[in-house]
Amino acid sequence: MSRKLLTAEGYQKLKDELDYLLRKLRPEITEIVSWAASLGDRSENADYQYNKRKLREIDRRIRHLTKLFDVAEAVPYNPVQEGKVFFGAWVELENEEGESLRFRIVGDEEVYGRKDYISLRSPMAKACLGKSVDDEVCVRTPTGDAYWDVVKIEYKVESEAD
Repeated sequence: MSRKLLTAEGYQKLKDELDYLLRKLRPEITEIVSWAASLGDRSENADYQYNKRKLREIDRRIRHLTKLFDVAEAVPYNPVQEGKVFFGAWVELENEEGESLRFRIVGDEEVYGRKDYISLRSPMAKACLGKSVDDEVCVRTPTGDAYWDVVKIEYKVESEAD
């Protein structure tokens, strides 16, 4: 795995998830599996089979997060970033038709479950990097180039943005 960038908030959220899985959820599920196994025939024991499967999923996620933190780097906000689009920025764009987009540029591991987050590696994020308000952004799409104007750039803590 190569180096993985995460926003400071995303890094903490994933650390909290790992801590929850290790300290709370995994011990609870392990206890249920042990109890279900003590009931006898495991082949027809739905509690045992379901929770055993759940335990494997938890272990898989723990392995993934553990490996991630071996290469993850939290990128904190820096006041030097103000006025330009960099990693962690909330960006608002508008096109000639008046359509607008608002998203935050984050690491690959942070985009899941959030429609308003885009990966730093995405074509849109790459096109926006280094731009200022009123700059034009050109994004290559399968149907041709799409042009957007940067309307707003913000760097704020995630809890304020939700």
